[in-house]
Amino acid sequence: MDQKEQKALALNAAKLRALAMDAVHTAASGHIGGSLSVADVLTVLYFHTMKVDPKNPKDPDRDRLVLSKGHTTPALYSALALRGYFPTEELKLFRSIKGHLSGHPDMVHVPGVDMSTGSLGQGISAAVGMALAGKVDGKDYRVYAVLGDGEIAEGQVWEAFMSAAKYHLDNLCAVVDVNGLQIDGKTADVMPSEPLDKKFEAFNWNVLKVDGHDYAALAAAFASAAAHKGQPTVILAKTVKGKGISFMEDDAGWHGKAPNDEQYAQAKAELDAKIAELEVQ
Repeated sequence: MDQKEQKALALNAAKLRALAMDAVHTAASGHIGGSLSVADVLTVLYFHTMKVDPKNPKDPDRDRLVLSKGHTTPALYSALALRGYFPTEELKLFRSIKGHLSGHPDMVHVPGVDMSTGSLGQGISAAVGMALAGKVDGKDYRVYAVLGDGEIAEGQVWEAFMSAAKYHLDNLCAVVDVNGLQIDGKTADVMPSEPLDKKFEAFNWNVLKVDGHDYAALAAAFASAAAHKGQPTVILAKTVKGKGISFMEDDAGWHGKAPNDEQYAQAKAELDAKIAELEVQ
């Protein structure tokens, strides 16, 4: 990936973060911390890696994405809007009864959402089913599932991981957003999950570790996952919760809290400055 492509992705990610921040502030609710940490992963998937067509969101041959950490819809919806699935103006009705963008992914009412999620642990199971269906049907689409490292404490995810390995689902790529924090604090204190790489290796997965904010590294990891045969791949993406906003970074308090007007103004100023910087490069 050349510098021009990386800058284009960085600009899209900055715009995604700004839209997510706008949506959460307008709604006065939402999960902004984990949305900011996963923004770069979603940017690379939707603007570089995945084969999708916003004009044909139900294309049976499209790649699929399941947001298993379903509370981070501010990031997902912003990515979909920027990709052209629906106007960015609709993000102003996030979590509003007047709109269709509910707090968790809704595959019925939101174009581009491949699976309704929200109850942690269930999204990866649905993704395994999608990947298995692709194998049975002889399709070459790929399935991506994005999980949180707090979500890994759910027992259901490990049943899904076992099943994916049993059926050699090399068309499945899971991404764990390893930001080290969840609603109650550090994952290491709430329910320690490390070493994740060794656990996945024991479950017979192909394991890749990457900086979750490095666009070139993420793109290379997704390409490596697609080339790997016989096993599902998991990408352990090391990230920073609240990435991009100085006072939100690495603070578990921003898991599910909306900024007040003063905080929003500061966050907006930081994001606008980043966008302006990238636009002139």
